[in-house]
Amino acid sequence: MGVLNVTPDSFSDGGRHEGLDGALAHAERMIAAGADVLDIGGESTRPGAEPTPEAVEMARVLPLIAALRPRTEIPISIDTRRPAVARAAVATGATMWNDISGLAGDPESLETAAALGVPVVIMHMRGEPRTMQRAPRYDDVVGEVGAWLTGQAEAAMAAGVRRDRIWLDPGLGFGKSIGHNLALLASLDRLVGLGFPVLLGASRKGMIRAIDRAATEPMDRLGGSLALALAGARAGCAMVRVHDVRETVQALKVTQAIETARLAHA
Repeated sequence: MGVLNVTPDSFSDGGRHEGLDGALAHAERMIAAGADVLDIGGESTRPGAEPTPEAVEMARVLPLIAALRPRTEIPISIDTRRPAVARAAVATGATMWNDISGLAGDPESLETAAALGVPVVIMHMRGEPRTMQRAPRYDDVVGEVGAWLTGQAEAAMAAGVRRDRIWLDPGLGFGKSIGHNLALLASLDRLVGLGFPVLLGASRKGMIRAIDRAATEPMDRLGGSLALALAGARAGCAMVRVHDVRETVQALKVTQAIETARLAHA
């Protein structure tokens, strides 16, 4: 899943793809590099971010989706926590809904997900972007995140969302310390074992800086991003959400080739 933020303030690529022509060009580069899905977002949800007005979010994402749809057949995901934006995006050509609030951010979210009938990503977030990184606490982060994701998946199915259209995302960095993130990464197999495809979004995140203090800028975190993507793949995650598509595709291909050779000679 290639990340395409059309925002002025996203933590990694804010302002880089605001104009329609620039965003289209970047989308086409990611497709050529091997992206299987494009994830388009019009609201920054970095730690400390203020909410974006709904009309502004729509004005950022809808023209891009409309322009992209006739150019490519790959799935387009709308990254939003607002049901109205999700509805408008799907009507314009999006085919997936990636919700950082896990369908819990709005009373209409569950009903909207069922009505749209597209695959939906339920992500775990403790709190909301403005405050989520202010001393997050868990007694058992893996157990609590897994239980919450399972509960939201069950609520979605009860609302009418088909089971085979539900994805789960542990939400690294969304209301979690570096220790919480590492615990979740070390136990991804438990989350995969919940029975739903898992999406892992770890690309360029601040946890890499916490491990490597020299990686002060998001663009300096390619090595850590690849390590996290490979960890997700080894644990059985069905998809990784990344900024550096070509490099990640190459890393995954090489890893798969090694695994194929290992099995052939076992």
